Amino acid sequence: MNKSVRKAVIAGNWKMNKTPKEAKELLSAAAPLVKDADCEVIACVPFVDLQTAIETTQGTNIKIGAENCHWAESGAFTGEISAVMLKEMGVEYVVLGHSERRQYFGETDETVNKRTKAALASGLKPIVCVGELLWERDCNITEEVIARQIKLDLWDVTEEELKNVIIAYEPVWAIGTGKTATAEQAQEVCAFIRKTLAQLYTPAAAQGVTIQYGGSMNDSNADELLSKEDVDGGLIGGASLVAEKFVAIVKAASK
Repeated sequence: MNKSVRKAVIAGNWKMNKTPKEAKELLSAAAPLVKDADCEVIACVPFVDLQTAIETTQGTNIKIGAENCHWAESGAFTGEISAVMLKEMGVEYVVLGHSERRQYFGETDETVNKRTKAALASGLKPIVCVGELLWERDCNITEEVIARQIKLDLWDVTEEELKNVIIAYEPVWAIGTGKTATAEQAQEVCAFIRKTLAQLYTPAAAQGVTIQYGGSMNDSNADELLSKEDVDGGLIGGASLVAEKFVAIVKAASK
């Protein structure tokens, strides 16, 4: 992390976990333990938990994010939620392009781009996820895959809008598998993402972008991962569902 030029951000991605009652219990337990955090703390929760989460974290330093949004403001999109709806609720962040959305629900770089632009237009801060499959890493095309995703997902996003974008590098082979990229692997790809952003925008703009690592970051490996120059935080899956583990990661990012 380099807190002198960009913000460190720890965001929990709850996925399809926690009822509203359970969400209140978890956030109530975590809030007093992260009140002095020297990083941004976010909980990205299921749609049904959003109202409870916003109410529970009122007056705390925990920000609330959603796990997806649609690109249209309204319309015949049964089961979808718009960025405008989220913004009016008080949501501040939204996760977009997570590998599970790509794998199970047909998300493409084109739809991630449309959702990203809709989120920015509505005043939300998107956490845009990129990452390679194990097969792609084994074929030594990680950089090609990541560069393509960055270029397509951020197509037509201005340099000014980029200030409100977080990039989350999540190697698909390390999500929910218990496998974690080594700190060196995480640094290598996060640095490459920054280099790609510098080419697309400017070096100064790239230096200001928070780039998280996701993919089985937990309370045991957070210190090592966060010690790397270009790893500015984490998008936390399983460990975000346990207050003590999530708090430990926040404390690691606050050093």
